[in-house]
Amino acid sequence: MPGRYWIETLGCPKNQVDSDKVAGELLAQGYLPADTAEGADVVVVNTCAFIDSAREESVETILDLSERRREGARLVVTGCLAARSGAELAAEIPEIDLVADLGVPVTLTGGPRFRKSETATPALDLLELPRPPASAPWAYVKIAEGCDRACGFCAIPSFRGPQRSRSAEAVLAEVEALGVPEIVLVAQDLASWGRDRGGRAELPALVRAVAERAEWVRLLYLYPSALSDELLETIVSTGVPYFDLSLQHVSRPLVRRMRRFGEAGRFLERIERIRRLAPDAALRSSFIFGYPGETEEDQDALLAFLEEAQLDWVGLFPFSPEAGTYALALEGAVAPELAMERLRECAELQDAITASRRVALVGAECRVLVDAPGRARTTGEAPEIDGIVRVPEHLPVGAFAEVRIEAAEGPDLIAAALRHAGPA
Repeated sequence: MPGRYWIETLGCPKNQVDSDKVAGELLAQGYLPADTAEGADVVVVNTCAFIDSAREESVETILDLSERRREGARLVVTGCLAARSGAELAAEIPEIDLVADLGVPVTLTGGPRFRKSETATPALDLLELPRPPASAPWAYVKIAEGCDRACGFCAIPSFRGPQRSRSAEAVLAEVEALGVPEIVLVAQDLASWGRDRGGRAELPALVRAVAERAEWVRLLYLYPSALSDELLETIVSTGVPYFDLSLQHVSRPLVRRMRRFGEAGRFLERIERIRRLAPDAALRSSFIFGYPGETEEDQDALLAFLEEAQLDWVGLFPFSPEAGTYALALEGAVAPELAMERLRECAELQDAITASRRVALVGAECRVLVDAPGRARTTGEAPEIDGIVRVPEHLPVGAFAEVRIEAAEGPDLIAAALRHAGPA
């Protein structure tokens, strides 16, 4: 009887792609998916290590699944925490049977408990491995590994390495094999895809090619400095005017200390340009609070920006000091309590803005993709991270439908079906 596997994925959408690749690898070894972690012969934890809280969650999950697994089941740890602290994990948590560094196949043959990649930077980690069919009408497709940027707060380049772009042929072959209505392109530095292969970013051409193979193509996420007019116009032309802009802050002095690009005025100009081209565009961003040197003036600038920008979706995060980053040596530390106070102040403002923008959609007729019984999304909601559209449960999963928005409840919308648009 074939063995069973369970994969617990933590962190970002890019990790989900890696988990899909691990699943494909285990399927090729003869394993089948388990219904629960307790019913698995192999339990894999794909960890996150972006910030301190993510590392804590990863360790807690490892220990929890170790206790829950059945007798004789193997516990495997992979992902960013394995790459960043694999030897320490293997030494300090003896319950783990295997710690697999990035790019190391999750094979269960004998060998050391910590298996490190043979090279400091694996060519493309797990990206060229096959993956199982998508379990939803959408799928993440990772088009590159690593990052060449040097943001002051981010340790990812230290363990993911420099950017390595997949070929267009490999990406498109994966898109075609998945065969889902929506493809969500992801990478550490999405807009720089192709630059390491020939000196020029080629993302617009790739987006157009993906759009020929999928009804919807969505991008998560974009550095504002890389959002060229060509890329902006290409995104709008696909019919999914969704812009996930990685801003992190808007105060010029603080942004420079973060080793990043831009300031409020330039960001607002770009947002205005997006909305001129696509008045129905949805915009998302994320911001960090408590970065060293942050002042009350910086906080006031961010509050004013949020009020003017009227973003649809926002992620807010406290600064986390990370080993090996530029920020670790900066003076002007902000007390964690003050950082959280500033975060909550912005959250209160942004929650009201998001609610207002959702209410403004009431009465509109729009097209949705049905993700699950009773759950759908318009082009304005990315899977897993934004609100949803609640729809009648008879609408078939994986199909598009025309609906009328009848109410808003916080981040979610409630819609009535007008007509079923047929299979996606």
